[in-house]
Amino acid sequence: MGDSNKVSNLNSIDLSSPDIPTSVSLLKQACMECGFFYVTNHGMSQEFMDQVFSESKKFFDLPLEQKLKLLRNEKNRGYTPVLDELLDPVNQLHGDHKEGFYIGIELPQDDPDAQRTFYGPNLWPPSDILPGWRLTMEKYHQQALEVVRKIARLIALALDLDPDFFERPEMLGKPIAILRLLHYGDIVYDAGQVSDPAKGLFGAGAHSDYGLITLLATDGVPGLQICKDKDARPQVWEYVEPVKGAFVVNLGDMLERWSNGIFRSTLHRVLGNGQERYSIPYFVEPSHDCVVECLPTCQSKENPPKFPPVKCESYLLGRYRDTHADLNTYNKH
Repeated sequence: MGDSNKVSNLNSIDLSSPDIPTSVSLLKQACMECGFFYVTNHGMSQEFMDQVFSESKKFFDLPLEQKLKLLRNEKNRGYTPVLDELLDPVNQLHGDHKEGFYIGIELPQDDPDAQRTFYGPNLWPPSDILPGWRLTMEKYHQQALEVVRKIARLIALALDLDPDFFERPEMLGKPIAILRLLHYGDIVYDAGQVSDPAKGLFGAGAHSDYGLITLLATDGVPGLQICKDKDARPQVWEYVEPVKGAFVVNLGDMLERWSNGIFRSTLHRVLGNGQERYSIPYFVEPSHDCVVECLPTCQSKENPPKFPPVKCESYLLGRYRDTHADLNTYNKH
């Protein structure tokens, strides 16, 4: 699998910079080359980020029996145990060596939109066990979405669109936004075993993200790798170095489809080394009914659309079904 310790050199975009043309140029280059970049000065304080990681650790430190009471439901909210997710069935011996927790946009049951596939009430740990946990995660949800909106404006400009293109109601006006807490660590390895691609053992198998934009926060422990050319043989994997105070941003498959392959959704994976590692990806997709089809600025007579139109809800649902264990395989708790 072409393993190495090479570290990838990624562009960094300062979201507070008044020099928009330079920011757009850096972002466009990154999106065309590998679909990964850093963003700095994004508006979320380091103090708050530290608090979110602390609260995440508190949840994963709970006994397994308590976590299983919040097992992922049919709306993909809640706890995902170790090995639940299989992202690379061709190369993985079994599921990912990680546990996670999904938190979506919170809507009460009586809201008409609560019946949509990726909306509705969340599952929350009891407040007497983790006081303040829900408020912290809801605050993170709100702040992270604002960061993504800033990035989306730069992406629109890089695609020669109006800066508010992705703000339309059918896109980020009513987005599907999913916060996921992840934990890789000693508890997920047999006898402290580390990831070994040759044996099909991964913290997270190779995959590309499903939607529009992913905002990733990490605790500083390395593990994330990207493969800039998925068709190369052997594949060459490069580490993405954690940068304190910065988010790692990557593009999802929907943006690759929208841009007719001009912008790239890149394979990535996580290798564990026996250290505990926490990360927080924040996945942002357009609305349920948004039809993703080639943008007018990304096609021509010489470069016709490469992908057929697809409805966001249908596409996401299919990808979740393909990668997660059937809920019927779990005992009810």
